[in-house]
Amino acid sequence: MVQKTPQSDVFAVIDLGSNSFHMLIARHVAGGVHTIGRVKRKVRLAAGLDKHSILSIEAMQRGWECLALFAERLQDIPKQNISIVATATLRLAKNADEFKTRAELILQNKINVISGELEAKTIYKGVAHTSACQGRQLVIDIGGASTEVVIGKGFDALLYNSLNMGCVTYLEQFFSDGNLSKENFANAIQAAESVIKPIQKDFITMGWELAIGASGTVQAIQEILSANGQSDMLTLDKLNEIQIQAIACKTIKQLNLPGLSEERRLVFVSGLAILVALFKSLQIQQMGLAGGALREGVLYSMIPELHNSDICKRTLNSFMDRYHVDKQQASYVAELSLSLVKQLSQSWQLDISQAQKILEAVACVHEIGLIVDYKLYHKHSAYILTHTGMPGYSKAEKQIIVALTASHRADLEIKLFKSLCAEELYAQRLTRIMRLAVILSMRRQDDVVPPVLIWVDKDDVLTLSFESDWLMKHPLMQSELEQEAQYQSRVGWNIQIKRD
Repeated sequence: MVQKTPQSDVFAVIDLGSNSFHMLIARHVAGGVHTIGRVKRKVRLAAGLDKHSILSIEAMQRGWECLALFAERLQDIPKQNISIVATATLRLAKNADEFKTRAELILQNKINVISGELEAKTIYKGVAHTSACQGRQLVIDIGGASTEVVIGKGFDALLYNSLNMGCVTYLEQFFSDGNLSKENFANAIQAAESVIKPIQKDFITMGWELAIGASGTVQAIQEILSANGQSDMLTLDKLNEIQIQAIACKTIKQLNLPGLSEERRLVFVSGLAILVALFKSLQIQQMGLAGGALREGVLYSMIPELHNSDICKRTLNSFMDRYHVDKQQASYVAELSLSLVKQLSQSWQLDISQAQKILEAVACVHEIGLIVDYKLYHKHSAYILTHTGMPGYSKAEKQIIVALTASHRADLEIKLFKSLCAEELYAQRLTRIMRLAVILSMRRQDDVVPPVLIWVDKDDVLTLSFESDWLMKHPLMQSELEQEAQYQSRVGWNIQIKRD
């Protein structure tokens, strides 16, 4: 029998959380990290802590049984590529060593019980590596027994704290009777506000541009908002409305909100109460969802090549390597699209740096579908992007990138832009630019890219101007541009082609 070689490019992270145990398996390939497996089991370890901080044998048994499942998957992964961390419950439990000793025997690996401060910093690192980091950001992660609050910039956590409150412990303290009463919610929110108060001033004083939630509670609320046809950005008004809907259900057993998963139902209301308190105490205006948290922070810390790199660049390079994209052509398209944006930025009120980020991304990924088939490659590209993570880009940015990629050639479907809401016109204008950049670079050589002037009139008619004999010498380009004018005119976008 041939001896199996350990998977040196495969990494595993196990997070022994207070509510759930998670195992993340990822492969380091093509300059990026690609998840190849996730296993999650609801263990509710924190529910086994008594008032003396002793962990019950029943709770420990649930944990050991879960880890026995995880152990099977770890057998083929090198030990140096495995990291196992434990958080609040095992920090608090006086008999944590009893659990840990047997758990390490099961996993055949060491378990690192990390401090609250290290947990907060690692959560921030996970968010920084998987989300769109723009300026200073507030990151909140509501766990089973603790809640981490961090302000950071780039890859650096600037202010961080781990608070002694979580969705499992608050379930036991304030909703143990199963009733969803105004009084139970009020008591939970008030208790959370008192826990937050010591850090309140420092966090408000430092401030942030963007608030991100990295927990199951925030994801569950987004799913509820989506099921109700609302935007997925959390606000205090939306949280209060969901609280009212929850109270109307009367009990946790009867809690049945559209979009709320059965898996999340039990600890949802306690997490919601903590989040309401955070919004009030820290004066949070709105919040989005992070792409990763603790597990991702541990994972990226294990791979030196990924430390403090340009996340967007890393993401785009990974796509181009994986799908064998012509990088030189991507560069031509990016340069041309940026040239056109600069000429139209004033008339269309485009922020050049924001537009450049989107257009450069589309230039790098619009041809990834060629690996499937040429005829509908733009649709294949859009499909791949839709179902693949894009670390470094916000959800809104990714949606625009997908829309531009799907629309960069052939017939236009105006309905693709409807879901972009406030960004609809912005995406349409960038699409018009990208389509022209793709055509103008069709020779795939920079020495035949034409010098072109472009402007827009008050009726939103685009005019392209070329040197007098250039189009005459390039009849295929002229034909393609004339065909493009027809494509755009069908959806009410008009183009004129001038020869000086």
